Amino acid sequence: MALNVRVQSLGNTYKYLKNSILEKYPLFPGVLTAFLSVGLSQISAWNSLELLGFNLIFRTRNYLPHSSWDQRIAVIGIDDRTLQQYGQFPLSRDRYTQLLETLEATPPQAIGFDILFTEPTIHDSELAEAMAINGTVVLAVAPSLQQQTLHPVPILDRVTSKGHIVNNADFDGITRQFFLYIDQVPSLGIKLLEIYNKSLQHTFTANTNKNQKALITIPSLQSGMNKKSVWINWVEPTQKIPTYSFADVLQKKIDIAKLKNKIVLVGLTATGTNDPLKTPFQQIVPTSGVYLHAAVLDNLLNQRFLRKLPWQFELLLILTVGITGTIILTPQKFYQRILLLGLLPLIWFSLSVLALTTNLWLPTAAPIGTILLAGLSVQWQEQKEKQQLMSLFASHVSQETAALIWQNRTEIFQNGQLDAKEMVVTVLFSDIRSFTTISEGMKPRELLNWLNTYLGAMVECVHQNHGVIDKYIGDAVMAVFGIPFPHTQAEEIQQDAINAVSAAIAMQEKLILLNKELEQLAQPAIHIGIGIHTGLVVAGSIGGSQRLNYSVLGDTVNITARLEQLNKNTQEGNSNNILVSETTYQLIKDNFYTQKLQELKLRGSQKLTIVYSVTEIKSSSEIS
Repeated sequence: MALNVRVQSLGNTYKYLKNSILEKYPLFPGVLTAFLSVGLSQISAWNSLELLGFNLIFRTRNYLPHSSWDQRIAVIGIDDRTLQQYGQFPLSRDRYTQLLETLEATPPQAIGFDILFTEPTIHDSELAEAMAINGTVVLAVAPSLQQQTLHPVPILDRVTSKGHIVNNADFDGITRQFFLYIDQVPSLGIKLLEIYNKSLQHTFTANTNKNQKALITIPSLQSGMNKKSVWINWVEPTQKIPTYSFADVLQKKIDIAKLKNKIVLVGLTATGTNDPLKTPFQQIVPTSGVYLHAAVLDNLLNQRFLRKLPWQFELLLILTVGITGTIILTPQKFYQRILLLGLLPLIWFSLSVLALTTNLWLPTAAPIGTILLAGLSVQWQEQKEKQQLMSLFASHVSQETAALIWQNRTEIFQNGQLDAKEMVVTVLFSDIRSFTTISEGMKPRELLNWLNTYLGAMVECVHQNHGVIDKYIGDAVMAVFGIPFPHTQAEEIQQDAINAVSAAIAMQEKLILLNKELEQLAQPAIHIGIGIHTGLVVAGSIGGSQRLNYSVLGDTVNITARLEQLNKNTQEGNSNNILVSETTYQLIKDNFYTQKLQELKLRGSQKLTIVYSVTEIKSSSEIS
């Protein structure tokens, strides 16, 4: 929407805006952003950020009211104090026999060893006998580097249940998933729950209904599958899981009754062990691997493994966020958009934290990233449009007017062209005296440079006073004050007239300086006449679809042109060669010194017009 720009450029711009994809499909940027985000998701580009988001939402939830670890779980840790008393790990197996014998008085419901007993020792037979008597022990199995499962020694293998202890850490070392079954081998937690259920069945024999309600549902492996993976719900830091020193238990320094009817895990917890576990809460200083199985048991007992949205819903979510984000951000101003780009991700993150309280893990990185991409897309598209339009405005209106036009662009463009509107404006015409004679005495290139120097100086005066260059007619300049937005308030219309006369005075003052420069260059001096009139015009796009120009039409334009021509024959009392109509005079008389010259009928007009000359501007103290 340029005002009096090169016609072809304006026509091409209108055509582009009219036929662009963005006009036909206003949701296109949002759809494009959404599909870009989906594409990034499909190539796992969001994965690293999603893992960081996983950690952050868990740590955030920890500051809110949340559940605690299941109190039916306890850990007996082979800690630093135990190693100081009983020697380096692995401990002698008779220590484990002592542990089982110690626990006989107040037996746990199930005991799981997160320890591999793969090498035979002289104490294996006593340990096997203690395990057989206990009847609730589960031992660990694990695949070796050669992909062969490491089993306990045969004598222990025959009298116990077995569950795998494979840790499936992500590439950043944090464990978020766990295989309940791997190669159809159940995990340590699954086997412990099986024994726990059996213990419950023996405990509640009188009341079948109570028995059924107490049993824990154990996930099964689907037919034809070798593995079953789950997402671990890290309830809180593992330090809050009840843990007792192995040495303290053997020496009965704690109340052994605390372990009665518990599911007990026995594992290495000493500092610097070779079984580290990283969680969302413990990364720089890892915790011990035995707590992985405690977390899995907690999730199994309470049916609170994390649930993820199906991948189809995640893709639909990203598409929805991309399109919705674009719809929300597009109509906003820059600072509002920045505020929303800070607020919307925060809202989504808060929703993710709240969803986590219901054991639902919502993706964080992809939706938040899509919101930010939508913001960048909208801003880029707006900047592109703004550069295209502002490049057309730059030489024709002041920066303030250009900014105003941009802010109200939707009101200006109608179906690819400027909508025609009736409005009251002030029109200024200026013309060089004796231009034909001057042009005959100059070479074409010299004439063009001379004329452009003059026009550039005049345009600057118009722009500084918030006018718009409508057109150049050879050496003549037509400027309009009060477009492209209709001014309906009397104060606005008066200010347009004041601006026009101020521009005229500035033009004459500028000419004095310019003529001094031209004199030094031995070029002809320039003298102009200016006519100004305020009245009703029709402003809009003129021309065909291929050639358009924004201009104003009406009798006001004709009157202004006739006023400018009167300067040639009106010298007395018109030192500045600025003539204004009666209408304009009434609007500017309090701001400028004027002189009434004559009342006459302008050529082409049937009405009498009183003509005034403008001599100078009044000081601020003189303005009433």
